[in-house]
Amino acid sequence: MKPLDHLEHLDKHLVDELAQVARETVRDELREQTRKQRRRAALYAASGALALYAGAALALAVGLALALGLPDWAAALITAVILGALAYVLRGMARPSASPPGPAHAAGMTPGHESTTAPGTPVPGGVPPVPPAPPAAGPVAGAAGGPAPGVVPPRPTDEPDVPPRGA
Repeated sequence: MKPLDHLEHLDKHLVDELAQVARETVRDELREQTRKQRRRAALYAASGALALYAGAALALAVGLALALGLPDWAAALITAVILGALAYVLRGMARPSASPPGPAHAAGMTPGHESTTAPGTPVPGGVPPVPPAPPAAGPVAGAAGGPAPGVVPPRPTDEPDVPPRGA
């Protein structure tokens, strides 16, 4: 029997004990974080519900104010149109636009123009600029006989993978 055999049992016991302490510490930390997140989520939900009731009260007030000079149905219809227009505007603000301002927009670049930043300089937004067109297949772009940089050759329409328009 080796003289250090009795220490192996102590090492294993120590490792198991440390692992148990680490698990308990992580579990307690996660419990505390989830408790905070649950509280924050409940506060956001309560805030949203109160904002919904406040919006309903505002819509009611607008409808009643309009009803002073108009028939009730006309006041309700105008209030509905106002709320619908506001919903449409808010939806438009929430949707991404067709050409979102990306890093090229932030750096003052326009599609098809080279970047004004030096190589190795970080680009605003942390994203490198995207080329305006995919790389051309075949000869190297810009080489003799190849397409000019940034020019994509037109795709032939008689290829078999292009379905006819009437199908």
